[in-house]
Amino acid sequence: MSDAPKDFHLNPAVHDYLVRHGTPPSEIQQDLIEATRKLGGISIMQVAPEQGAFMTLLTRAVGAKNAVEVGTFTGYSALCIAQGLPDDGKLVCCDVSEEWVAIGRPFWEKAGVAGKIDLRIAPAIETLRSFPEEPIWDLAFIDADKLGYIDYFEAILPRLNTGGLILVDNVLWMGTVADPSVDNDQTNAIRKFNDHVASDDRVDCVMLPISDGLTLLRKR
Repeated sequence: MSDAPKDFHLNPAVHDYLVRHGTPPSEIQQDLIEATRKLGGISIMQVAPEQGAFMTLLTRAVGAKNAVEVGTFTGYSALCIAQGLPDDGKLVCCDVSEEWVAIGRPFWEKAGVAGKIDLRIAPAIETLRSFPEEPIWDLAFIDADKLGYIDYFEAILPRLNTGGLILVDNVLWMGTVADPSVDNDQTNAIRKFNDHVASDDRVDCVMLPISDGLTLLRKR
């Protein structure tokens, strides 16, 4: 089902076992996984299947109706969130690559969720700041350029309903965040973000070892 686990804690056999013992990707989702795999090494940017299933479940569990995503890539995470929204739900997707997003569009259509997705091709921070600074979203997912993480978080938080959730991907960065010998812009940006939200009294924060690390932030 997925021969290369994104989670650096897992070997392929354990990863395959846990995917098979959760809600598996649908046929449409699996087809999108395969379409993305054809891009080569950059396909690692796609969220892992178990993370996608978790995001669908979480979207349903919190009763989210309006959501926003920063970083859509080929659309797998958007598909997972949209499937968790009610029929009248809406997901704003922020990305700068029409080429990559175009890969996912047909799969959104096949899954019957394209009408829930409002795609904005523009710098995400501009899109976020174009919305009124008032609570409008129940759920947010951040999975884009790491140097922008704090700015995205700060733009989303005032527009998030009380009790709403922000999910943030790649917060472990293959474990390098805990390795003091690693010193580069990407890793340092994630460390700075992790420190920023862990000490922020506006949110409850938990970091989970799902895939490459997933932080959940609940607005108090």
